[in-house]
Amino acid sequence: MITALIQMSLLIACGTFWKSYAPNHIAATAHRRALTDLVFYILLPALVLDIIWRTPLDSTSLQISFLASTGLATGLIVMWLVTKVMSISNQQRGALLLAASFPNATYLGLPVLDQVIGSHSRATVLQYDLFACTPILLTVGILIAQSYSDGDNKINPLRELIKIPPLWAVALGITLNLSGIEAPSFLSSSLSLLAGGVVPLMLIVLGMSIRWHSLRLKFIKLLLPVVIISLGVIPFAVFSMSHLIGIPSEISIIVTLVAGMPTMVFGIVICERYQLDSELYAAAVTLTTICSLISLPLLFQFLS
Repeated sequence: MITALIQMSLLIACGTFWKSYAPNHIAATAHRRALTDLVFYILLPALVLDIIWRTPLDSTSLQISFLASTGLATGLIVMWLVTKVMSISNQQRGALLLAASFPNATYLGLPVLDQVIGSHSRATVLQYDLFACTPILLTVGILIAQSYSDGDNKINPLRELIKIPPLWAVALGITLNLSGIEAPSFLSSSLSLLAGGVVPLMLIVLGMSIRWHSLRLKFIKLLLPVVIISLGVIPFAVFSMSHLIGIPSEISIIVTLVAGMPTMVFGIVICERYQLDSELYAAAVTLTTICSLISLPLLFQFLS
């Protein structure tokens, strides 16, 4: 695990370096946006389609989705209880609820577990994220953001779901899978070739997305509960529930590690759109990512 995290950290560092020292003929944000769009609209859907098409879809898929929902519900409930005793604004409360609950399952969990456990973990990670985390973020998460926002920006959550290409790939993959249609060899090879670029590019984009300057001393007190809940409480809840429902031990290890990933980067977009405290959320992404370099090896050692 430590070796894998060092490798991941080097790619994240490359992204941070590129953000600061990329050729200045276009803005640094344009570099990040181009890579993000490439992954989001082409490479990640190819990976999702390739995996979901070939993965047996059975009761285990429902269990993975249930465990992911359990983790999200645990994070939201515990963080909501914590914020009740904190003197903070609604914008900060909304940002903290999202930061503590939604893990960076695909952009960090996928490459880390791919290195630590193997490529067979991809199916579980993608089901954890795309069968639960992303749909819940774009429905319940948006409703939470709207309720704590001072703005009048109202967006239909279901309309947001339709705009997510990886979810289109999920729907297509499930349809082809359940129809019993075999993937032609040339198409399978093409999808695998495209999927090969997902992991390194996602880590570079993660490095370009982290706002290191947002990590300020004034935020530490507010972010400590986020670190404890996202990196400790949620994986413990998912691990406990996985044993209660009797999911296979290897799947239990994977979902527990995914649940223990740091804060999802995409939440910054929601915070900015709904005028929540995006700087506080960005600081949560940065701090939990740093702390995960310690928590994930410890969690993996415990599970092993």
